[in-house]
Amino acid sequence: MWGLQRLKSSLSPHYSLGVPGVKRRTRYDIYMDTLETVRRKGMSAITRISYGANLPVDRAKKIVGFLADRGLVKEEEYGDTRGYRITARGGEFLEALRVVNSYLHEDYEEEE
Repeated sequence: MWGLQRLKSSLSPHYSLGVPGVKRRTRYDIYMDTLETVRRKGMSAITRISYGANLPVDRAKKIVGFLADRGLVKEEEYGDTRGYRITARGGEFLEALRVVNSYLHEDYEEEE
């Protein structure tokens, strides 16, 4: 059991291993983790994004392609490698996701 607890603590807080009571990440959580990884690491290759967002490389390619099509990340070449950088619009979208996420995860007490 120690190994499972250790693995869970090392993963994203949104990640699920099929453990009861642990929710799976939503699509927007995955977008947020991907954009945060690109922002934190700067120019990032798809492998680095994959590791940072806890995604398989094939799924990371699809997510990054989706974000690039919408102008949230920009593909650039440096040397022989392609990498991705977050755009100003991507930064704004990331902040909006954080605000929405904070509303969804805060405790709500109804006033009487």
